This record gives sequence, C-alpha cells and structure tokens, in this order.
Amino acid sequence: MHDTPEVQDRPAVRSHHSDEDHLRALGYEPQFERKMSLLSNFALGFIYLSPMVGVISIFALGISTAGPPAIFWIAIVGAGQLMVALIFGEIVSQYPLAGGIYQWARRLFNGEYAWLMSWIYIWGVTIGITTTALFSSDFVASLFLGTAEEPSVTASPMQKMIIALTVVTICLALNLTGTKTLARISTIGLTAELVGVVAVGLFLLIFKRAQPFSVFFDSMGAGGQQNYIYAFIGASLVGLYLMYGFEACGEIAEETPNPARAIPRSMMLTVLVGGGAAMLAFAGYVLASPDLAKIVAGEDANPIPTILQSSLGTIGSKIFLVVALTSFIAGVMGQQTAVSRLVFSFARDDMFPGARTFAKAVGRHKVPVNALIGVNVVPVLIIVFVYFFPDALFRIAAFQVIAIYVAFQMVVLAALLMRFKGWRPGGPFSLKNWGFLVNIAALIYGVAAIIILARPTGDASLAFYDRWIALIGFCIVAGTGLAYLLIAKPVADSDAPEGDAIEVAEALRAGRS
Repeated sequence: MHDTPEVQDRPAVRSHHSDEDHLRALGYEPQFERKMSLLSNFALGFIYLSPMVGVISIFALGISTAGPPAIFWIAIVGAGQLMVALIFGEIVSQYPLAGGIYQWARRLFNGEYAWLMSWIYIWGVTIGITTTALFSSDFVASLFLGTAEEPSVTASPMQKMIIALTVVTICLALNLTGTKTLARISTIGLTAELVGVVAVGLFLLIFKRAQPFSVFFDSMGAGGQQNYIYAFIGASLVGLYLMYGFEACGEIAEETPNPARAIPRSMMLTVLVGGGAAMLAFAGYVLASPDLAKIVAGEDANPIPTILQSSLGTIGSKIFLVVALTSFIAGVMGQQTAVSRLVFSFARDDMFPGARTFAKAVGRHKVPVNALIGVNVVPVLIIVFVYFFPDALFRIAAFQVIAIYVAFQMVVLAALLMRFKGWRPGGPFSLKNWGFLVNIAALIYGVAAIIILARPTGDASLAFYDRWIALIGFCIVAGTGLAYLLIAKPVADSDAPEGDAIEVAEALRAGRS
C-alpha cells in the first residue's frame, strides 16, 4: 500500500474555506470549472437514470414476464438503491472528487481494489452508451416513418447503425463544448423527462384509462403453468435495469459548487424522483393500454407507440417521440460524462499505460477531451459489430447491468470494512448511528440483486451460453481485468493516496470543531 498523505497536518483540511481547498487537501489541484449547480447535478443523475427511456425500454419485457404486478419491482429496487445512494452520499461528502466510485474505492480500500472495480464499471457504462444509442433507433424510426395505421416502426439493421452512430456523435460533440453545455442539456433533459413522464403519465391515468386499478394485482396468465413467484422474480429486471445512474452525480464532483453537501442531495433526489416518475409512467401505460392481454402474451413487443397513438393521436404521439429522443440524447451524454470523468481520474493517478494522455482537462472550457473521445471508441465499434451480427446485441447488453451492480457493491463492501476499522464519515453528510445498519442492508440488497441478475435466463431448451450469458460476459471482463492487474501491475507506478478514510475523516471533523 502506498503511503497516505499526512492530511491531518494540512491547514486546508482543518479549515477548507473553499471547494478548491478541500480538493487540494485531498491531494489534487483544481482543473475543472464549477458550472454544475445543484439542479444541474440532480438533472444529470436523473437523465442518466432516465425513467422515460428505462420504462419504454423494459415495459414490454416486464409485462410479458409477470403481467402488471411487475410495476412493484420499481418500488422494491428503488428502496434498495436508496440505501446504496445514502452510503455513496456519506463517501462523496468526504471525498468530492472527479471519478466518483473509483476514488471512493481507492480511499476506502486500496489502489488494486479500485483498479479492478473501475475496469468492471468502465466496461459496464461503455456498453450502456452503446445500448442506449441503439435502443433510440426504433423511436427515431417511429417518429419519422410511423403512421396512424402503423405507429410502431422497427428500424432495420442499417437504420439502427446510422441512428446510433449519429446519436453518439451528437452527444460527444455537445460534451466537448464544456460543463456549461452539459448543465444546460441536463436541465433540458430533466424538463423533457418530467413532461414525458409526469404530464403524459397523469394524462393517461386521468383521461385515457382503459383498465381498472385492480389489474396491478392480476398476473393475467403471465408465467404460464409454473409457480408465479418465478415469473415475478424474472420481472425484477424492470427495476434492476432502471434504478441506477445516481452515481453519475458524484463523477462530476469537481465541477459542482459545494459538492460535499450538494451531491448527496442530488443522489437521493435522483432515486426518489426518478423512481416515482418511473412508477407513474409505467402505471399510465398499463392502464391506458387498449389490448393489455396482447402485451402480456408477448404478441406486441413494442407497445408504447401503439398506446400513445390510441391515447394521444398522431400529433400527440409524435410530440412525445421528440421528447423521448431528447431524453435519449441527454441520457447518452450523461453516460459519456460519467465514464469519461472516471477515466480522467483514473489517468490522473497514473493507473494505466499512457495515462497522461487522458489526464488533462484542456481548452477554454476545461474538458477532458481525450478521455471523452477515448470512451466512445468501443461503443462505435460495437454498434458497427451489431449491424453485422444483430442477435449479438442481447448478449452484449446482458452483462452491462450486472457489471454496474458489482462495481456498486464493491464500494459498499469497502465502506463496511472501513467502518469495522473505526471509520466514521467526516463529511457534512452523515448517517451517524444509522450508518452501520444502512451499510449492511445495502450490501445484502446488492448481493441479492447480483444473484438475480446472474441467474440463467430464457427457456431451458436454449444453449448453455445463451442462458448464462450475463454471468459469462461478466466473468470474461472481470477475469481479463484481474489477469492484467496481476501480470502488468498497473498500480505500481501510482503514488496517489489510498486507504486513508479514517485519517481524513478525523481531520475534517477537527477542522469543523
């Protein structure tokens, strides 16, 4: 383990009069502009979580798997992720650093642990950029090619590739113009999400209800002859695929004023408001569905445009699709931002060969240009690959969420282990005596979620690799990263502080006394 800095002897820690003093006390010089307000920071997390994109992407899957009761998974997972967000809030309040979960894992445990966690997380979010861009293609196709008779249009492989590459390019270009643009787009995305989710959801519930409220307690035959509990657990993806993204608030800590207080609030707001909006949207689509039985039977794989057409008409549904496309663009921008800031922070600590290339925030707007460009190379390659092998999209996407959940729980576990050593979070946001209990509960929830995500999927007649594809993909990524870590020892050249959570917390408390 590298030597940790004598932070308790630094005046900046004892009395950090500014965000920059706090940053220097943690070992880093300011490189970014602090242009992300509390609202913009919350908006970034919200559009990354994106209840609109999430619900319209997994609505048919959830309903066809477990029927209308699938909606309850949004609340179940939301409660679990709120506990994770509370733990993250304590950590970021003490360590408001760019790179978020990488820095948290390093300062709570050590560099090797943080390196492996970051490798897994980077791959997870990189795949997320790809899948979000590809999922937008059907909505773009429906916007421009859909008709009143056929509102739902499935894009061809060529259309999917062109649309996805265009979305990634537009988002990258906007991100390269600086934090202020990101803040504006995040706020626009938040507004679009709230209009598309809350306004449309309420309209459907109040004026276009075609189903009784009791339908949420009716499986409508989902699951067939098997015990319904298996079908209901299968629908957990409704919540698990949706309720993350709040960690993005912490990735831009060095671009947010007063991050030690603002970011914990942003994270909790993201989970609470995002989860509530997702439930409202999901409920609205269920209750306004003119032929719910067809969706449950799996005969309508893309039902949202049809529901909107029957409820809002052609003009109303087209307006909604424009709003949805705005959310897709804002969501991809949020993912690009989150992973690029982690790569920047990773590089700043000299954690991989050629790191100095990615460890610079350059230009008038102080943007990590090389990191932003670098994290979009793999998504572009995967999008082209999917054009030639369309069936590969599911296999590529299957590992995405399990990777992010494992990364989350590596941070939660590191926090718990540090608590056993005597750590009491030293930032202004703290759970105090509730910290241990919430930390343990968050870990139990997270492990259960990972087990559900890793379990075999699909019919037992499918090939072995198809049923276990999520776990296989994760093992390949994690195994490759672990082998590289052990053989190449990329952490050996880094002298960044690690494992110093107790010392920093004591110094911060002393500075406030």
